[in-house]
Amino acid sequence: MKDENKHQKILKAAVKVFAEKGFYNSRVSEIAKEANVADGTIYLYFKNKDDILISLFEEEFGQIVENTRKELEKEKDPLQKIRRFAVMHLSIVAKQQQLGEVLGVEVRQSSKFMKEYINKPFIEYLNLIRSIVIEGQERGFIRKDLTPGIMKRALFGALDEMARYWVLSTKKKHSIDEAALQISDVFIRGVMSEEAQKDYPWPA
Repeated sequence: MKDENKHQKILKAAVKVFAEKGFYNSRVSEIAKEANVADGTIYLYFKNKDDILISLFEEEFGQIVENTRKELEKEKDPLQKIRRFAVMHLSIVAKQQQLGEVLGVEVRQSSKFMKEYINKPFIEYLNLIRSIVIEGQERGFIRKDLTPGIMKRALFGALDEMARYWVLSTKKKHSIDEAALQISDVFIRGVMSEEAQKDYPWPA
C-alpha cells in the first residue's frame, strides 16, 4: 500500500534536486537520497524521472490554479482581477523560488512533458485569464475587439518571462512586486474600453 506522506516527501525532494541540478542532469537516485528513501521506493510511486516531474506539476500547479481561482473570486472588478492575477503569479517565484524554477524552467527540459503530456492544470490556469477578459467585455470594461484566447497568452507570456528572468538572474535588478504592478498596469490600460478609460478609479 502506498504511503501518501512518502509520496509527498519524494515530490518535495524532487523540487529541491531539479532546482539545484536541473531536470536534465538530475538522477532518480539523487531524489531518493534527498527524500531519505531507497532508490527502489521511488519506483513504487513513479515510473521514471519524467513521471515525477509530471506528477509534481499536476499537484503543485493544480493547487496554484485553485488558490488563484479563490483569490480572484474576492475581486469584483475584472480589471483589478488582472492586477491580482499578476501579483499572485509572480509571488510564487518570490516566496517559493525552487518551486517557481521547476514549474517555470525545468519542465521545458522534459521532452515527454512538452510533447506527450496533456497539460490540464496549465490550460485551466490560462482560462482563468480568458474568463476575466470575457467578463470584462460583457460588463463594458474591456474592448470587445480583443480575442480572449490571444489575451490570455499575452498576459501569461509577459508574466512567465519576468518570472523566468527573476528565477535565473543572480542579481535581481527588479522588484518582483513592482514588476507585477507594471505589467498588469500596461496590460489593463491596453485592454480597457473607451468608456472605462473616461472615469476609471485607478488605485494608488
